[in-house]
Formats: sequence, C-alpha cells, structure tokens
Amino acid sequence: MRDLAGAAWPEVGAASVLVPVGSTEQHGPHLPLSTDTVIAAAVAERAAAALDGPVLVAPALAYGASGEHAGFPGTMSIGRDALELVLVETVRSLAPWAGRVVFVNGHGGNAGALDAAAGRMRAEGHDAGWVGCGVPGADAHAGFTETSIMLYLAPELVRASRAVAGDTRPLAELMPELVARGVRAVSPTGVLGDPAGASAGRGRELVDAMAAAAARRIRTGRADARGRLLGPGAAT
Repeated sequence: MRDLAGAAWPEVGAASVLVPVGSTEQHGPHLPLSTDTVIAAAVAERAAAALDGPVLVAPALAYGASGEHAGFPGTMSIGRDALELVLVETVRSLAPWAGRVVFVNGHGGNAGALDAAAGRMRAEGHDAGWVGCGVPGADAHAGFTETSIMLYLAPELVRASRAVAGDTRPLAELMPELVARGVRAVSPTGVLGDPAGASAGRGRELVDAMAAAAARRIRTGRADARGRLLGPGAAT
C-alpha cells in the first residue's frame, strides 16, 4: 500500500513519504482550480511506484502561494509565509517515523516557501527535500502543457470548448510584469501560453517524463542548500 491516507496506523512502518504540494488557483476558463494539485499527486504516485523500498504518498497539500492569481474568483492562497510554516510542521510531524520526506511540487509560486522550509529542515538534521513537476520547453500556465496533462489525468474536468490562447511570451520575459501586477494584468483569461493542439497522448508522455525525473532525483538523494533534489551528476 502506498496511500498513506488509506492506511491504518498498524500498517504504517518506517518509510519515505512523498507529499504532493499543489494549489487552488485559476487555470484559465477551461481547466479546474485543482490543476496543480492533480498534477503533483499524479507525479508523486508514479514516482513512488518507480522507487525501491517502502514509499508512501501523503494526501496532497491543496493550498499554496498563489497571490499572483488573486484577481480571479476561485483562487485560494495562503501565502509564502504560511505555506513555509505548513511545510516545516509537516516534516516535523512525519519525522518520528518517516525516514525521509520529499515534497513533490506542482505550482511554481510555491518554490520560495519550499526552498526556505526544506533548507531549514535539513539544517535541523531532517532528511527532507523537494522536486518540481516541470518539463523542458513547457509553457507557463494553462497552455498546451497543462491542458495536455489534464486531458490525460482528468479529462472530465477539462472544458475544452472554452480553451483560448493567452499571452504566449516566455515566462522569463513575463516575470517582471507578473510580479509587479499579477497574472490578470498580463492575461485577462488567466492563460499564459496556448492550449491549441493539446492531447491526452502528449499529456501521458509529459506525466511519465515528470515522474521519471522526480524518481531519479529522489533515488539519488543529493540536494543543494535549499533542499532541491539534484539529478545524477549535477553539481551542488
């Protein structure tokens, strides 16, 4: 059994624990608010299946640091400081029996809190770290990448007829304006990218790639000072 929430306590022994970290935030007019959480949970479950030894997947943390999406109804953000505290206390709570805690992150806005929390926990002597769910070449938000993934993982939640293109500039170019004014000022639809051509088949390939990358990093076990797990051969 890998599902921590579905286990009874006598069934839980020493194990590594993967904790999906997502968000509840707008993902354009066609994707659900749960998109990041769905993706993080799926990657964590598949990574756990690829790892040796006892590995449990905890219930996903569904609220993150999503202040940049505050202009859209439905978005629920607890902010960076609160998220950091939740992550810290999660590690401390699991530490008496879990040999290792790895956060699997599905929302880029959570990175600052994860860096701070994982780095702090490692300084306290805990075996804690985190991995992201990104893939090279992905568009920024609610575009081709996430739409394809959701068509694979939860097609019943995708409103395909409502999909529209948003601002398609690279995230690095958009970032200063996003930080200064939020997503709505850049894209009134909330989409940063273009969902055109998205498919479940491509979504499966993307999820498989993300899970394989996460498993490699978790298996290697090396982390930088912020607690970000590194791939084989990467410099600390």
